[in-house]
Amino acid sequence: MKLSYSSSSSLTIFLVSLFLVADHGGARVTLPANVSFPAVIAFGDSIVDQGANNNLKTLIKANFSPYGKDFVAGKPTGRFSNNKTPADMLVEQLGIKELLPAYLDPSLDDKELLTGVSFASGGAGFDPQTSQLAGVLSFADQLNQFKEYIEKLKGIVGKERTQYILANSLFLLVAGTDDLANTYFDVGIRRLHYNISSYSNLLVSSASKFILDIYKLGARRIGVFNAPPIGCLPSQRTLSGNGHRHMCAKKFNKAAQLYNNKLQTELKRLNSTLIQSRIVNVDIYTPLLSIIENPQQYGLEVVDRGCCGTGTVEVAVLCNKFLPACLDDSKYLFWDSYHPTEKGYNILINQLLGKYINDFF
Repeated sequence: MKLSYSSSSSLTIFLVSLFLVADHGGARVTLPANVSFPAVIAFGDSIVDQGANNNLKTLIKANFSPYGKDFVAGKPTGRFSNNKTPADMLVEQLGIKELLPAYLDPSLDDKELLTGVSFASGGAGFDPQTSQLAGVLSFADQLNQFKEYIEKLKGIVGKERTQYILANSLFLLVAGTDDLANTYFDVGIRRLHYNISSYSNLLVSSASKFILDIYKLGARRIGVFNAPPIGCLPSQRTLSGNGHRHMCAKKFNKAAQLYNNKLQTELKRLNSTLIQSRIVNVDIYTPLLSIIENPQQYGLEVVDRGCCGTGTVEVAVLCNKFLPACLDDSKYLFWDSYHPTEKGYNILINQLLGKYINDFF
């Protein structure tokens, strides 16, 4: 497999812009009668990267302290959080297993393969340029790994059971933020040929093609996360808050809304044309903005900066053991300047499960 890896100078440009922005025991949610998810399978970016980037030649990593501060034994695993990711929370809430491993985890065994893995790579995007700039796994790479995974399943349980697992598993597709925040706005290489509307079309077209690709391979229940209020991420407040760090950057949020509207329209079209599909538009924008605007309602105190360091620019290698972390991350929505804390994720996932779980059946 060929990895998308750019020159060190490109990586430096990307990271500088990013930094300147940028108990398992049965299901805990109630599913419809006589249905279940045998596995969860994730694609996308750092939100559901379970450690895929650990051994890649990229600076977009989180396999060092203080990442994983609240994980088992305080172990950094490559997850871009102080503890678990949304992918972990979903498999646990669905009663499948405690953690969702990365497909590239060297300790992966047959049982883990049967109950799901993540192919996601921090820094990836629907735009191939996004992954190339970051030196991470592109969606083409993730798709190739998925094909390899399917063959492994066939070797373990046979073709018929593999088809059943794929048709009934929950697929997660989480991307778009890095495309908009970094590739389009901060690095700016796409602005030479696209305005934000045409660039949104490019992203939606790429997402649609990927959904069709995994559908052809057997996926049926697919949850597609839209873009969050990007302008309210601490990194974007720092970079584009017009000198007011406590204000969200409006142009980023408007871009996210434009992309989200187009994505929703395309997902409705796919859902109506792909037989037996359950393609669900998972709105993350609205609930995250609600938390940001009403933090006390959710037991949070700090929403405009992350827990790591100053919380304004620190992410990936800039969030490291040489920087102080906040004393109580449970009061913070964001762990670093780009990713929520485990508490933030928990609030979101609990809301999303209650709202969307029945749409997959």
